[in-house]
Amino acid sequence: GVEETICGYVAAGRVTVSGFGRRRRDKTLIPPSRPRYAMDEADVRELLGGVEDPDLGDDIVSLGLVNGVDVDDGVATVSLALGAPYAPTESAIAADVREVLTDAGLAVELTAKRPAAIRDDEVLPGVKNVVAVASGKGGVGKSTVAVNLAAGLSKLGAKVGLFDTDVYGPNVPRMLDSQDPPTATDDDTIIPPERYGVKLISMAFMVGEDDPVIWRGPMVHQVLTQLVEDVEWGELDYLVLDMPPGTGDTQLTILQTLPLAGAVIVTTPEEVAVDDARKGIRMFGRHDTNVLGLAENMSSFVCPDCGGQHDIFGSGGGRELAEANNLPYLGGVPLDPEVRSGEEPMVLQDDNPTADAFRVITEDVANNVGVVNRRRVSNS
Repeated sequence: GVEETICGYVAAGRVTVSGFGRRRRDKTLIPPSRPRYAMDEADVRELLGGVEDPDLGDDIVSLGLVNGVDVDDGVATVSLALGAPYAPTESAIAADVREVLTDAGLAVELTAKRPAAIRDDEVLPGVKNVVAVASGKGGVGKSTVAVNLAAGLSKLGAKVGLFDTDVYGPNVPRMLDSQDPPTATDDDTIIPPERYGVKLISMAFMVGEDDPVIWRGPMVHQVLTQLVEDVEWGELDYLVLDMPPGTGDTQLTILQTLPLAGAVIVTTPEEVAVDDARKGIRMFGRHDTNVLGLAENMSSFVCPDCGGQHDIFGSGGGRELAEANNLPYLGGVPLDPEVRSGEEPMVLQDDNPTADAFRVITEDVANNVGVVNRRRVSNS
């Protein structure tokens, strides 16, 4: 329940950080003018009534996104009900709040805190948002999307964990080239290793490299539940779950155990993958879990020799599935050999079209998590 400072304040020609100080075009800071008169909470709320939520279509006061306001000696402290850290849309809302109040001559201190009524703190008390990455079938690049989503969120500045829940085929540690196993505390709490700014737990750490996992459903349920309880994730903005393919025991355990902010469905364009992705969408719908969007992997291949584009797995299947189910289409990721051979997650590279595609997906997922949270606040 501790409020998180998301923006500093502008006063006396300086900014204490985190990101939304108002500046001139030459990048120098604009010191706030003195208020024209002593402003109180009602005045500040009236000003905030001019700040729109671009996704929910109303102002942040009417939507109930202002938790509290305090005005003291020309400094306005505002608590906003924002819950998707580093999501571009929520960052823009915070920037608009700062600009409106600064223009009125106030110094500004912004914090963010979701109301207790919509927080799910019992299972993972330090984790703000749990995002599942799922697919209807194997071989569509779900783990690739999960790894790049986690690394992309970390690159934005978020505190991120990645939970490889694919008990039978865990391969995320290999994809991240993670050589360090988890450690344990004196009270048997598991401390996850960190790679590219992402905390990581996988079944691959628990079994031999070539040992198959041959377990029935109840054993899978027990192990996943124990990992959820025993891993010390600390404070996380996002915990990304790399789900196993399909709609079986593991998925059911996760849906019944963890408070998901939403799920990302991964498919390739061809009809067989789209058919199975449709089943994944139905699974989340039956468990009242928001689908944050659909990502199409291997959407096309650009020949490195001739530059020609080839639709090896067809085209448009993911977008059509998203439109048919009224879901956000997160974008397509090209079939790029560098995704396999690269030394780091593709999303961390610069000046690369495939990396750009992963960055778009990352930002859209964060934005859609924010929409889900703000809608819950508005409807509560």
